[in-house]
Amino acid sequence: MSILTRRIVPATAIAGAVMLMAAGCVAGENAAAAPADASGEWSASIVTVDWATYNPLSLVIREQGILEDIVGEDVTVEWVQSAGSNKANELLRSGSVDVGSTAGSAALLARANGSPIKVIDIYSQPEWSAIVVGPDSDVRSVEDLAGTSIAATKGTDPYFFLLQALETAGLGVDDVEVQNLQHADGRAALDGGSVDAWAGLDPIMAAAEVESGDELIYRNVDFNTYGFLNATEDFIENHADLAQAVVDAYEQAREWALANPAETAQLLADAAGIDIEVATAVIEERSNLDVSGVPGDDQLKVLEKIAPVIVDSGDVQGGQEAVDTALSEIIHPDFAEKAVQD
Repeated sequence: MSILTRRIVPATAIAGAVMLMAAGCVAGENAAAAPADASGEWSASIVTVDWATYNPLSLVIREQGILEDIVGEDVTVEWVQSAGSNKANELLRSGSVDVGSTAGSAALLARANGSPIKVIDIYSQPEWSAIVVGPDSDVRSVEDLAGTSIAATKGTDPYFFLLQALETAGLGVDDVEVQNLQHADGRAALDGGSVDAWAGLDPIMAAAEVESGDELIYRNVDFNTYGFLNATEDFIENHADLAQAVVDAYEQAREWALANPAETAQLLADAAGIDIEVATAVIEERSNLDVSGVPGDDQLKVLEKIAPVIVDSGDVQGGQEAVDTALSEIIHPDFAEKAVQD
């Protein structure tokens, strides 16, 4: 199965790219953030932000020094890699990062389990999850997964994608054996034959298609949640100037990425160590960066749809009440609204 099978980046991105290039819009221009202190000092001397291969905009910001340009010499920007949404949530909960990128489902799960995070920007609307099998597998449908061993990273979009996919075939998590492996280890387990299937995540999944001949037997863009940029409540309340700077950097990176898809794909290829063909497919076909960065009703509708799946998974201690509370508290649109207006 070719990876060049579905394009979800709208055609308007192309027209928008042309307009941006014609206007000479480049990363680093029009910085809107400013120190909150009346003396002109930033609220902290260090800001720690994650980067991830599943978050292309983070690669643009990190490579081009967009955030560093906004905050200037008085603030040190520290970058920490997140290997998956679950790892980003661990970094946020421990205070190892101020801002971290996850899937929407992972953010909701973390918030429901007591992590004091809120989404401050939307970085993508991706189709980054699918059910993957090896090239010679007898598993050809979700129904065939009954009784099989499946690799998945709990607490991430691919895991909740798997649960939703199983439900379409009248199956549940008790009908399969889930091996809780980090995304890259899931691919290795599939290719090594120690699992029958893998709930995959791009760009690792796209690389597996090209390099190993692995096949996506089930895709459903509606089962993928948005890319959430999250910050802790402490950071939002006490370092609003730096939170604004991060979101401003993301909105500048979005403009540049839409105007320069080939260059964005090259950044992904370099960061992930994958072929440029694979990276191009991920950026142009399975990553929709041309979405509003302002979190709101669109994201809540998706989260409300997946909420019962999260509750039924048994991964939330407080059950439905905890998830409902998280839904009512997770959105913080202020920084993105200002960035978009500016």
